[in-house]
Amino acid sequence: MTKEPIRWAVLGCGVIANEMAAALCAHGRRMYGVANRTHEKAVAFAEKYGVEKVYDSIDGLFSDPAAEAVYITTPHNTHYGFIKKALENGKHVLAEKSITLNSGELDELAKLAEGKGLMLGEAMTIWHMPLYQKLREIVESGEYGKVQMITLNFGSFKEYDMSNRFFDPAQAGGALLDIGVYALSIVRGFMTSAPDQIRSQWKPAPTGVDEMATILLKNEEGQMAAVALSLHSKQPKRAMISLEKGYLEIMEYPRAARAVFTDAVTGAQTVIEGGDPSAPLRSAQDDSPLCSAQDDGPIQDGNALWYELLDMEEAIRTGDPGPLRLRESMDVMAIMTALRREWGLKYPEE
Repeated sequence: MTKEPIRWAVLGCGVIANEMAAALCAHGRRMYGVANRTHEKAVAFAEKYGVEKVYDSIDGLFSDPAAEAVYITTPHNTHYGFIKKALENGKHVLAEKSITLNSGELDELAKLAEGKGLMLGEAMTIWHMPLYQKLREIVESGEYGKVQMITLNFGSFKEYDMSNRFFDPAQAGGALLDIGVYALSIVRGFMTSAPDQIRSQWKPAPTGVDEMATILLKNEEGQMAAVALSLHSKQPKRAMISLEKGYLEIMEYPRAARAVFTDAVTGAQTVIEGGDPSAPLRSAQDDSPLCSAQDDGPIQDGNALWYELLDMEEAIRTGDPGPLRLRESMDVMAIMTALRREWGLKYPEE
């Protein structure tokens, strides 16, 4: 089994691509290649991060035999086509959330990857971060009883700019695929089985995409969850996982480095930490460092994307797709597909 670094090529040069390239640089690595719709941006990206190869076209990335794995960071509505091309050309693929628009797309791609012996994973921080590995171990130990109820909030205040990707149907905008996928991944990650009963309310933005939603979920074990999402009102990114004998609270849960467990009988609180909060986070608005463990807010883990990459590389080397948790991503996608079908919300590509 080789331990040589995997040669990564990135498709897209936006904020999240910058974060991954910066994470590689921070650990003494470099992206091998970069492609972007606008070639000039790819050139600037390569200069900034010491990327070896700039492709003249997106197809050039897919056909390059030297590129072993592709990180896809383009908008949701482009993922299916790009993932399919990458897999057909023998590339392992890590794609940003949401990995596809719907379950039909993801089911097809999962079968394609399996048939070709390739790894396919969603760049979902919650599957890969050390804190969540610790929390799952605590829950699965049964020491505090089974999970009973999960409650989640995620709300951002986005100005009503209907050309912005958050509200634009042509870019698969809306709360569910952008922020709801995090909340539903927490739900799936801590429920024994996928929810089979789903109820919801939603409010469309003026463009018709989902601006707000409340979602209730229940599985066959009787575990329940409540999710509240908004793109036009601020909420804390807060998760509470209630067990029979206590509850876990996680703030800033997409990139958390700390959780607090409260004992239901004694009221005693225990802090649970995992990951590296000393690594700098990066702003969602630009590429400047945002904060570190010394800040006063909730402790976040600046290595979130690095953990995704490490799990992907381990899966590639061992041939074991388990760390990628694609089955759970498929369950989450099934929930989101069912919700949008209920709402009558379709994107142009569908």
